[in-house]
Amino acid sequence: MGQNDIKNGALYAGFSYLLWGILPIYWKLIHHVNSDEILANRILWSFIFMIFILVFSRKWAPLLQTLIGLKANKKQAAALVIASVLISCNWFVYIWAVNADRMIEASLGYYINPLVSVLLGMLVFKERLGIMQYISFILALAGVLILSISYGQVPWASLLLAFSFGFYGLAKKLITVEPAIGLTLETLVVAPFALIYLIILYSNQSLALFHSSAGTDLLLLGAGIATAIPLLLFAKGAQKIPLSMLGFLQYIAPTITLILGVFVYGEAFSSVHLLAFLFIWSALTVYSLSKTKIYVHWQEKRKERKKIAL
Repeated sequence: MGQNDIKNGALYAGFSYLLWGILPIYWKLIHHVNSDEILANRILWSFIFMIFILVFSRKWAPLLQTLIGLKANKKQAAALVIASVLISCNWFVYIWAVNADRMIEASLGYYINPLVSVLLGMLVFKERLGIMQYISFILALAGVLILSISYGQVPWASLLLAFSFGFYGLAKKLITVEPAIGLTLETLVVAPFALIYLIILYSNQSLALFHSSAGTDLLLLGAGIATAIPLLLFAKGAQKIPLSMLGFLQYIAPTITLILGVFVYGEAFSSVHLLAFLFIWSALTVYSLSKTKIYVHWQEKRKERKKIAL
């Protein structure tokens, strides 16, 4: 992998996280539409947009091959269905949180998500953790507990976002398909339900799509593009850069969301929030350091010294 590949990969991945970070602005523009209808439009138009992408990129043959493979492999088919449900739940909670003026809580969820992924790796794949990773979990847990005590309740939106995306990543590990085809299939699973829901809203005369302003219609129709483009950029970038670099870049999105929530949309950010986030940021710093080459090299040297001593 050359330096140009890494540079281009970092640009693709970084831009995808930038788009995810400013995506709340998009949902805020249609905050007058119910979150469930926004989700249904997001799913349906994402699927339609991905069909166009596959047509123009001539990927019908790989799509059909993948479908045949899923038919034969029930385990992968089940993982696909689970992944579709999880990402739909994640999208709904995020849209709801943004339009309910809980962007700070949403950003917290995506700060916690990397640690949830590590935890799932430990529990499901029996991956071993080092002392620094255990410390990062303790720090993150302390941050969540501080918020829970200050709220008088668990920050469930943050945890739902973190765990739904964490389990989504886990399900995706069982599905080895090309990213564009994967997103097409994931939206295909839930698109019929989204369409049925929109028809029900129409029959009840409560559908916003095509019954509101032209701006609202365009934003609802464009939800598919707003969803698909960052995912495709991310997939292209992730293939070209080391996982450690990807780990640092992923904090761009929740940081932008946090800044938007506090400085643009005026959400309250108290001293308790600051204390909780300091614990979360410390946890992420410790975890990120544990993945650096310097720390990994130091760990290897430490193990070698222990073997010699024995």
